[in-house]
Amino acid sequence: MTEQVRSAWPDYPDYRIDITPCPYTGQVWAGDVLVAESDSCLLLTETDHVDRLYFPESSVNWELFTPSPHQTTCPFKGVATYWHLTGASAPVDDVAWSYRTPLDEVAPIAGYVSFAAPAIRVMVVEKWPDGSVVPATFPLWGDADELIRLIDVAPASEHSYIGPAHGPTQRDVVEGGQLLAEAIVAVSKTVPEQRVTSASMIFTKAASFTAPVDVDVELLRRGKTFSTAHVRISQHDTLRSIGLVLTDSGAPDVIRDVEQMPDVPGPDHAVPFAGFGMPGRQIRIVDGAYDPDPDRVAPPRIDAWIRFRSAPAQRYLQSALLAQSTTHWTIAAGMLPHRGFGEARAHRDLSTGIMKVDIAFHDEADVTDWLLYSNRAFWSGNGLVQGEGRVFTRDGSLAASYVVQAMVRGFSRDPAALGLDSRTAM
Repeated sequence: MTEQVRSAWPDYPDYRIDITPCPYTGQVWAGDVLVAESDSCLLLTETDHVDRLYFPESSVNWELFTPSPHQTTCPFKGVATYWHLTGASAPVDDVAWSYRTPLDEVAPIAGYVSFAAPAIRVMVVEKWPDGSVVPATFPLWGDADELIRLIDVAPASEHSYIGPAHGPTQRDVVEGGQLLAEAIVAVSKTVPEQRVTSASMIFTKAASFTAPVDVDVELLRRGKTFSTAHVRISQHDTLRSIGLVLTDSGAPDVIRDVEQMPDVPGPDHAVPFAGFGMPGRQIRIVDGAYDPDPDRVAPPRIDAWIRFRSAPAQRYLQSALLAQSTTHWTIAAGMLPHRGFGEARAHRDLSTGIMKVDIAFHDEADVTDWLLYSNRAFWSGNGLVQGEGRVFTRDGSLAASYVVQAMVRGFSRDPAALGLDSRTAM
């Protein structure tokens, strides 16, 4: 007999559960076994909960599951029935659930099943116009178009800009690369007749995705050839990032010499990377070197091929998109030579974060074509990792170079004692 659920909706009218069709193909994997796949998934977002992907019951390989006696009751959704995963190499209890008779407010999820990540791997697959099939780990951070919206800071007053809020997300820490990109865009709009050629940013305190940031540009000198700008990024009246940006009006070559692109396998022979949860951007890692497994040991180098599905017309936004990806790799590269260390420990029992980045732009690049980010961590110690990188076009032009300083150290206090977890701890 189905348990009668007392609905909490009348008591909490501001509580939100939104159910929308997922625009991508959903997949569930247990190791190398495909457990479920559907083009008709539902995305459920709920107040103070992680996003969930719901699959039609008909899309599940039920031969891999057995019913569980376990049930839970949600005052906003109803009674959930569970299943154990028993037909895969690594059985998992109570890994799937369904609201067979959901409350009226969430009626669309009747006949749908959701799965508990990361005990089982939930992904979406995006199909690009050129036929590419691009995976992304669920829950998603957002689409690449959302990243463009965030970095395209809007004028608030003369030389002051606002970077919009993204909203709640699984990890509520804005990556340094995004703040770097916002600084590049703000200065580009302040000095539109010149091109940003370099930027140096220090990240003083983590920013949150749930509130806008204020980007203030002070022109230290505006010249006909070069201009220098000082950028401050703050949130809730607290400094989050500060730096200097150089712009240039441009000039023809007098001399030219370019470092050669490293001889690494091209994108067609690299390993697809589904991390970061961002459809609209495709990443392939040479030799699969970006690996969170603490037991993997390799040289401190990561070569990543990246391209975007589409790009804005403004060149400064393309430069900002290129810059945003530079801060992804240094920490992982620095951990690779050390057994027992890996990205899986970041923000859990290791305090990690990007502290400073310097980037210089060279030849122009199209971010919708493959770009090689060649990253090397050349020093680690004293709780820091130092790395450098180059961005090459597929034909070998050097688009940008950068240097990153990052933090890798133990927590001075247990994050839980400070009310933090892996979503908010550095």
